[in-house]
Amino acid sequence: MMGAKPARVPIFPLPGAILFPRAQLPLHIFEARYRDMVRDAASSDGRIAMIQPIGLEDETRLHKVGCVGEIVAMDELDDGRFNIVLEGAERFRLIREAEVDTLYRQADVDLAAFVEGDPIPLGPARRSSVEDEARKFGDALGLEVDWEAVTRLDDETLVNAIAQVAPFDISAKQALLEESGLAQRADLLVQLMQFQRIAPGGPEADQTLQ
Repeated sequence: MMGAKPARVPIFPLPGAILFPRAQLPLHIFEARYRDMVRDAASSDGRIAMIQPIGLEDETRLHKVGCVGEIVAMDELDDGRFNIVLEGAERFRLIREAEVDTLYRQADVDLAAFVEGDPIPLGPARRSSVEDEARKFGDALGLEVDWEAVTRLDDETLVNAIAQVAPFDISAKQALLEESGLAQRADLLVQLMQFQRIAPGGPEADQTLQ
């Protein structure tokens, strides 16, 4: 069994903003504490951890699994705000929130909680299932998608990119993030797209999968 790999990271508990490995998340940073966080991260290793609060009205309690992102683009505006893009690097399991002097929160996390090496390919049947359901889901949402470009994505990028941008509720996205492997995430992703596409009200309705 792989041992723990503890690390202290700045955490950004932004409701509804979930980051997946190798997916990108644009963020507009305007609060003073998070401006400090971005400046500090940019001057060190450029890493910020995204993690979901358990309740929308209460950011103190956190889910146990999140994803560390690396700043791959940053634009500081004249008034001190930032536009940044995070790219998912690796998932982590929360150990404990740290007592720190910074305005922003930090946590001790286990970076070895998940095996994030090159995943086993999905295989033709599972890959086809993801692509086919993504087309149906995109059509149901009225999206214009370059499907030829989609077919050229590797399996992990395809699955995680859809999970990142699809209009699922927070609990569904958290479940996708916590899936142990790519194949399991792909299967759950297909189920979620099918469920939301055929549910009453259509794919844009506020559906919850229990």
